[in-house]
Formats: sequence, C-alpha cells, structure tokens
Amino acid sequence: MWPYYPDLLATPVPRYTSFPTAAEFSDAIGLADMDRALDAVSGDISLYLHIPFCQSICWYCGCNTGAANRRDRLSGYLEALRQEIALALRRLDGRARVRRIAFGGGSPNAISATDFVQLVMALTDSGALADPDWSIELDPRNLVAGEGGKDWDRVIAGVGITRASLGVQTFAPHLQAAIGRIQPREDIVRATGMLRAAGVTSLNFDLMYGLPGQSNDDLSASLESTIALGADRIALFGYAHVPHLIPRQKRIDASDLPSQHARFAMAELGHGMLTAAGYRAIGFDHFALPGDPMAQAAEQGRLHRNFQGFTDDESPVLLGLGASAISMFPDCIVQNEKNAGRYRMRLSQARLPAALGVRRSLRDQATGRIIEALLCQGSAQLGPALTPELIAALVPFVARGLAQRDGETLTILPAGLPYARTIAALLDPYRQDSLRRFSSAV
Repeated sequence: MWPYYPDLLATPVPRYTSFPTAAEFSDAIGLADMDRALDAVSGDISLYLHIPFCQSICWYCGCNTGAANRRDRLSGYLEALRQEIALALRRLDGRARVRRIAFGGGSPNAISATDFVQLVMALTDSGALADPDWSIELDPRNLVAGEGGKDWDRVIAGVGITRASLGVQTFAPHLQAAIGRIQPREDIVRATGMLRAAGVTSLNFDLMYGLPGQSNDDLSASLESTIALGADRIALFGYAHVPHLIPRQKRIDASDLPSQHARFAMAELGHGMLTAAGYRAIGFDHFALPGDPMAQAAEQGRLHRNFQGFTDDESPVLLGLGASAISMFPDCIVQNEKNAGRYRMRLSQARLPAALGVRRSLRDQATGRIIEALLCQGSAQLGPALTPELIAALVPFVARGLAQRDGETLTILPAGLPYARTIAALLDPYRQDSLRRFSSAV
C-alpha cells in the first residue's frame, strides 16, 4: 500500500521532462541561439516532428493541435515543415547522424499516408539519416477505417517503423463520451493487429486515470484489456483539469472528477495490476515488459527523460521540427513558434522558426542531471546541491519513510514513488517564482 499524505501533494509540480522547465521559457531565446546550437552539434542526434492536427479534438487534450478539416491549411503546414527539415538538417553539414526519428502531435495519421511519405522522403533526401529507429504516435479511430487504413499499413511497413504509440485513454464508452473521444473497442483491436502485422515490435498504449466519473472498476477493465492486447509499454497518466489554461476542457464536467485521494488510489491500482502482470515500473507513470528496450534501459541504468517522457534515447541532442516543437541541447532549450500561421511565415522567409526557450547554465545542467537520476533511477548524488535548505525540506519525506539520505546520496524509497516529482521539485530553484507567476503547474 502506498501511504497517502495529502499535505505533501497539495502543491502541483512539473513533470520535469526538461530542466529548467517550460515555465522558464522566454523570448530572450530565439533564432541566434538556435543557429549557435546547431553549429555546435555533432555525433548522434534524434529528431522529433510535430504534426499539430487531429481528425477531431478531444476535450481533455492539452497538445498544440487543431482540427484537420481544411486541406489548404494542412498542405501549407506540411510544405513549411518540409522547408524546415531542409533548412535545419542542411545546417548540420554532415557533422551529425540522425539515429532516431519520432513523429508526434496531434495525430500524425491526421494527414494522409501520401503526405507522410513525402515527409519521410524529405528526411531521407537530407543525407543526415544513419539507419534510424522510427516511431510514431497514432489515433486508432482513423487508422484502420476505409482505404486510409490500408495505406498506413503499407507505409508503416515500408518505412520500417518499429515503435508506435496508440492514444487509447480508456476503453469505457461512458468515459469516452465524458471526454469527447468516442473510440469503439474494435478500432483499438484492429489498430493493434494492423501495427503488429506491419512490423511494430514496441507498441505503447496511452491510458488515463482521474477522468470524470471514472471508477476503480473502469480503470481495472481498461488495464485488463490493455494487458490482453499485449501492449509492450503503457503510459498511465493522471488527467490534469486546467480549463483556465486549456479552454476546450470547459466541456468536461468538473463536478464529476475524482478527488485527489481517489486519483492517488487509481495510480496505486494501476501500478499494482501492471507489475503483477509482469510489467516493470518505469519511473512513476510508465510500464514496460521485460523484453522491451525501455525496460532494458531502466535495468541497465540508461533511462533518460525528455519532452516525450521516459525514454531509452541516450542522445544529448533532440532536434524538434514543426510548430511548437522543442529542441534540447546541452546548454539551451529552444521552442519553435507555436502559432502555425506565424510558423509558416518564418519559413517562407527561409528562417528557422525558433521563438522561445531558456539557457542552461552549468548549475542548471548539474541540477537537471540530479532530477533526471532521481526520476529515472530513483537515486542521485546531490553534491553541492545538498544545502541546509534542502536538508530541511527533505525532513517530512525522510521522516515518513518516503526517501532516504545517506551522506550526499538521496534515494526515493518504494513507498515514495508517487512523491518522486514532489521530491525532485525541492531541487528546483525556479519553482517558487513559477508558482507566483502561474496559477497551475506546467
């Protein structure tokens, strides 16, 4: 049983997919910083391409996405994305090798399979690819319907995509209606079968708890279905209701949301069911079967964290392409223009669309490594970060058996797993200022 201490969970904390977090981004970082960072890149790197479109918009979603209901808007965006691919990869000038490529969104399969192939061809024509691993996020609702499903089958097999993630969220029809994502079970089953037949060997299901009207039985049933379908990875996220930041969430009935205690119990239920079924817990919200690369990375101490969550990607550079995409370099983080129109305008002028970001001082880089080690390995050497203030802040966690400090080594104990991000936030020198500037965690 996980001990429940509501006082320790009262303040929202970031997910720490980067450090500093997106709360610290500003327009003080821009094109000049992106140019400088690209000029310094060498060795193996990873790419992320953002497709900010979906066939329909789910009410819970906080992604930068819009409805794919205008062909001219889609074609204009994809043309700009191909321009960015050419501009950015040309800047690497043969100094870097692209080893991983991930497509996310939105829903990459909101565009046609033909449009997707054109993006793949643009990447291939750049000359920067070095037999990369390909991964893609997919919406099962329009993956297998009609002729489009057959096209995606052939494309996934032809490109050699071996990693895929399905946005499932829940199998319960009444919960799907409550969050604006009607998704028959048959769609998920067919999509799973199609992806396996196309050569996907690492398949992730995104699931959610804390949904309006959701019960433990609802969550258990979705987990049982996921296990039965043989997902290799599972990301089990808690729904964050922030309608003041995400207006589409106003359509969700806040009065029917589970309490904090109920959410905590759901997270514990998910952890117990999945580990009992043979999945390895990866950090606080991911799970993977022992043979999956994610589980192997965790076992070998090679687990990392980036804007896609927990990852076995060891590249120090993640180059983000597309509107709102984020690039991570050792000494800075740069985000592209979020607005698709302004994104297209910048690229029409042959300029990279860098718009926001943050510099990472040597202290930031050291703090980021500590936070990443705590979240990924459950233990970290604090070194100079072990200040009297931090020691005092750790007291309630140590006293309640959630964490242990041995000299400069801080370890999150098994009972402290659901408090991992809260403990990590104690190391964040920007956190208090962020809380003053924002009414909710980012």
